[in-house]
Amino acid sequence: MPDPDRKNGRKTDGTFSKGNPGKPRGARHKATQAALALIDGEGEALTRKAIDMALAGDTVALRLCLERLAPPRKDAPVRFTLPPMEGAENAAEAMGAILASVASGDLAPSEATSLAGLVEVYRKTLETTELEARLKALEERQP
Repeated sequence: MPDPDRKNGRKTDGTFSKGNPGKPRGARHKATQAALALIDGEGEALTRKAIDMALAGDTVALRLCLERLAPPRKDAPVRFTLPPMEGAENAAEAMGAILASVASGDLAPSEATSLAGLVEVYRKTLETTELEARLKALEERQP
């Protein structure tokens, strides 16, 4: 249901709102719908043909089949030892260890960024837990 405050995708203040007000979420393009209709029910035959072509030596078909059997990995496990994280104060040590590993070439910068994000989320979780406990203790002391 369209928002009465929006006109042509704009809010009342003139700024654009999020999303595409013209299409419902998940709507498919007509060309995509037509292609899906053409191959509907042919999946088994197409798969068999691709396998036959791969077995006959077609390298493109072979790569296609292998990618379906074992898709390319988007992430790889990182072998890295972080100092123990027993409290928010240990985050600085962990970040220092991550930076040292990048400097020595043991970690790629992208891996370090991911690890740093994990450390930060853990630190925030500990901080929130601690603040909640302190607030609860203060509230219990109130008469």
